[in-house]
Amino acid sequence: MRNPLSRPFPARAAAADLRTAIAALSLAVALPLGRVAAQNASANTPVVAHPAWSRRAAIYEINVRQYTPEGTFAALVPHLRRIRALGVDAIWIMPAQPIGIKNRKGTLGSYYSIRDYRAINPEFGTTADAKRFIDAAHREGLKVLLDWVPNHTAWDHPWITAHPDWYVHRPDGSIMNARDNEDHETDWTDVAELNYNNPSMRRAMLADMRYWLDTMGVDGFRCDVAGGVPEDFWRDARASLGAGHPDFFMLAEAEGAKYYDAFDMTYGWTLWDRLVDISKGKQPLASLDGYLAHADSTLPADAYQMDFTTNHDKNSWDGTEWELMGANALPAYVIAATAERSMPLLYG
Repeated sequence: MRNPLSRPFPARAAAADLRTAIAALSLAVALPLGRVAAQNASANTPVVAHPAWSRRAAIYEINVRQYTPEGTFAALVPHLRRIRALGVDAIWIMPAQPIGIKNRKGTLGSYYSIRDYRAINPEFGTTADAKRFIDAAHREGLKVLLDWVPNHTAWDHPWITAHPDWYVHRPDGSIMNARDNEDHETDWTDVAELNYNNPSMRRAMLADMRYWLDTMGVDGFRCDVAGGVPEDFWRDARASLGAGHPDFFMLAEAEGAKYYDAFDMTYGWTLWDRLVDISKGKQPLASLDGYLAHADSTLPADAYQMDFTTNHDKNSWDGTEWELMGANALPAYVIAATAERSMPLLYG
């Protein structure tokens, strides 16, 4: 893997605006840059009590298949000390389970088409390999968050045949593809939508999540399509799974104040959009003030947001941060890393 910071950084005038913003932040904030309590935040307080390790933390996303030539958990272990030395506190591992074969998209398939929640993708190694990786990360002082996919499963997940009532059905009785946050059926034809009106399915989902906490030793979850799952399930998950796990942490692939009664952190998509638009000259630098003021007025005072200039979705679908932000990519990251409530993301 090539360190993106080793790329040539063109000294163009285009970077000046965001560099000016960094200087302005330094002058405007009397407290050190980094996460501080919002001065004018919403009076609402999140129910979730964040674990101590998460204060002033940074998170690092790993795609196991692409991170090393071998694409395995065993090959990742030698990288852990270097990752920790970057100042990283937690690793987010993209889904590690076997990928569905039925209705698979492309040759490799999507990580987010889960065939068995408790198994390991054989391309990545064995269950023992995954456990050794998690244990090695802990020895380096790193927390491990597993990417969890609760909204849908692969079409060849055992639940499809054993419990078809655990899935959402069309009027003609067939099982539906995954839906988006507006309940519209998507073109994700490789996955089937789970039915959260079924209490048995909910219990099975929580049991599979608990397996990863109790048996495999992960410290929490990045929850895919969190907005597609009922909020009361997330509250139940927080109360049930967090008991007995003082370091437990949940990140929602969602954005908004309503998630903080179950999740420690949500995505900072709006800041990413703003940084891209400023970099392209579509919005003025002063629009950052509006973003920060809105966050202060709408989010709980102790809310975390994961801020970034890229992640696996943005990199795959929109382009790299260098393609989208040009010379502003590095100063934009400084802003993402030092914004109020930020837990900055590094994408490996």
